[in-house]
Amino acid sequence: MSQLKSTYEEKVVPQLTEKFGYRNRMQVPKLKKIVLNMGLGEAIQNIKVLDGAVEELKSISGQKPVITRARRSIAAFKLREGMPIGCMVTLRRERMYDFYEKLVNIALARVRDFRGVSPKGFDGNGNYTLGIREQIIFPEIDYDKIDKVKGLNITVVTTAETDEEGRELLRLMGMPFRN
Repeated sequence: MSQLKSTYEEKVVPQLTEKFGYRNRMQVPKLKKIVLNMGLGEAIQNIKVLDGAVEELKSISGQKPVITRARRSIAAFKLREGMPIGCMVTLRRERMYDFYEKLVNIALARVRDFRGVSPKGFDGNGNYTLGIREQIIFPEIDYDKIDKVKGLNITVVTTAETDEEGRELLRLMGMPFRN
């Protein structure tokens, strides 16, 4: 069992139960999944960009990403339905906890001028989305081998019902929110 999961069981669950007054242990919010998404608009002109992104996402997450395709055609962007335009990976269970721990303790600390993540990234249902401008903050990415700096979106899906519960869960699990 990962260290973060045992911290959740021993420290986070009792604190959340005390703060929100849950009667049952199953009511306490927990992490459900983490989705990493890399949207690549430049893949329309150069399909090789997608191969690099898939490799980088694979090394960051430890799991093979799926290629996402355009749902509809947009003439202004020279985009046709079914064209590959990005890649994503969904992490659950142990890989999810390992990635979250790496994100909070290692990757976010490597961001330049880091003052904490924005507390405004919640969707109303306790899920949090965070955008990262450059993939080089992850230790698995070899700086010399990247062809282009790419950003990625990280969505942390929780079982929390409100943003307040989700924010408290992530805060207790180490997410560095801005004041």
